[in-house]
Amino acid sequence: MLPATSYTRIDDDGKPYLQGSRCPDCGAVFVGEREHCGRCGARARMMSVHLGERGHLYCYTIVHRSYPGIKVPFISAIVDLDGGGTVKGNLLDVEPDPSRLRFDMRVRMVFRGAEVASTEGAGFIAHFFILDPENSRG
Repeated sequence: MLPATSYTRIDDDGKPYLQGSRCPDCGAVFVGEREHCGRCGARARMMSVHLGERGHLYCYTIVHRSYPGIKVPFISAIVDLDGGGTVKGNLLDVEPDPSRLRFDMRVRMVFRGAEVASTEGAGFIAHFFILDPENSRG
């Protein structure tokens, strides 16, 4: 399968992950490759990092109408990743009902075929989020 985004990578063992950049001066983390830091302005010092696989739901929207071929309704989520970086992805395996969601809930990144979200996604691998089992701990 081919990566669905420019920042999706597949390691030597075939495991997908998201690649990011960390500034050694201020510690800011960004999704994808960056040459310069958008926070402190450090130039040509960014380090490549594997982004975290878990995080917190920052915000979401439930999408009921979209382009042809996109399966609706779906939950479009913004997630603050553990270790830094913020990324958008669909939240899967949760009923698209606001009573089932809460801001700051724990989520875990998973990789699946992009056809999960779009009929045109066959042949591509994409990142999604699911609820982290940590949410059920009390």
